[in-house]
Amino acid sequence: MAWSGHWHGYGPWTGSRNAYGREALRRPGAEPDSEQTRAFVASTLPPLMTGHWLLRRDQTSAERTWTRVAGAVTWLQNTYEANPPADRDGGGRAHISLKDKIVYAMDALPRGVDVCWVHYTKSQSLISFSVVCCLNHHHPGLPCPRPPA
Repeated sequence: MAWSGHWHGYGPWTGSRNAYGREALRRPGAEPDSEQTRAFVASTLPPLMTGHWLLRRDQTSAERTWTRVAGAVTWLQNTYEANPPADRDGGGRAHISLKDKIVYAMDALPRGVDVCWVHYTKSQSLISFSVVCCLNHHHPGLPCPRPPA
């Protein structure tokens, strides 16, 4: 499947698993001007479908809009390194390596596949941050919230 576009970075969102589990705030309503959609757009909770980030025009910036995949992946890496995942009791890893995550992102993003990284931090908060393809395969009708300069 051919894809041509750019990418937007969203997050990082940090919070409790209870907040993350509030699914009603993580999806827009069926109608663009519904109360549920307005609440969704105002929320900072990560959406259930990554493409719905594009509805939140105020939550991306020129600094987090990229036309080259390397910029998007560097942002993911820097965000990850600033908020490393927790290890399991006894020192076991509960996550794949950063190197493997970067390899996947470098492969997926140019094909138009969104990338979302979510993990528990050492403080036991959840963190979520995403790079979303624009225009989006799954939401082709959503307009670009911030075209590249």
